[in-house]
Amino acid sequence: MHNPHLGTARRTTRLTRPVGIAAVALGLALTAIPVAAHAGDAPAQPSADRPAQAAQPLKAAASGLDDPAKKEIAMQLVSSAENSSLDWKSQYKYIEDIDDDRGYTAGIIGFCSGTGDMLDLVELYTQRVPGNVLAKYLPALRKVDGTPSHSGLDPNFTKDWVKAASDSAFKQAQNDERDRVYFNPAVKQGKADGIGTLGQFTYYDAIVMHGDGSDSTSFSSIRKRALSKAKPPSQGGNETTYLNAFLDARVWAMQQEEAHSDTSRVDTAQRVFLKKGNVNLDPPLDWKVYGDSFHIG
Repeated sequence: MHNPHLGTARRTTRLTRPVGIAAVALGLALTAIPVAAHAGDAPAQPSADRPAQAAQPLKAAASGLDDPAKKEIAMQLVSSAENSSLDWKSQYKYIEDIDDDRGYTAGIIGFCSGTGDMLDLVELYTQRVPGNVLAKYLPALRKVDGTPSHSGLDPNFTKDWVKAASDSAFKQAQNDERDRVYFNPAVKQGKADGIGTLGQFTYYDAIVMHGDGSDSTSFSSIRKRALSKAKPPSQGGNETTYLNAFLDARVWAMQQEEAHSDTSRVDTAQRVFLKKGNVNLDPPLDWKVYGDSFHIG
């Protein structure tokens, strides 16, 4: 989140936390400009002394942005806009106040001390690792929630955040909160609307920047604005037409706030993929954000 145009995660609704979600599966070859970065055995057959068991329901396979390779692409795409780099995993330790009235912004998705998601993250981490280096800041994080204040956090919170980021449990907590609050809801709504991998990504990028809630620029309001212009595939609409309407609504929402007024993450990235008909978000992918060029092969 070193780019002056970056978007920060923010949330206007509090959510209850379920048990932690599995972390991202990785492993996609990539290059960046600029440089940022057996089969199982056959199932046993029933025999006379081993009667056939009732068929067990199979877990639905990932079929969109939640496919591991596509999810990795999503992380890189967001990082290109948030960090001017595809190396999203180097951001666990990131923390600074970017003067957007949300206090400290930190971690892989821009958790903010002023919007509640940083508090949720530290609470989860402390639940898993009691007595961790950030646990002592929980009272202060509860007090500054909803404000840009650093009261009770300075002078050592940023140093302790960096220390915590060397702990794999803290990295896992960041992954899990990102998925719970942003990634999973976006993919779920995208699939319900009948849109493919690219469409699910447009939802994810929107909820990362705008959060969700009842205000006019929240993800839900952006989607509602799009629905007033076009029907999603789940309602018999054309996918490309609907996604253009959603991106139009997204651009409008970004323009309502000076910090987000540069819309290149839509104009020279997401719309590029859509114009090429790449609704599956298949590599190779080439795009620009804030004038920087990126490539995933």
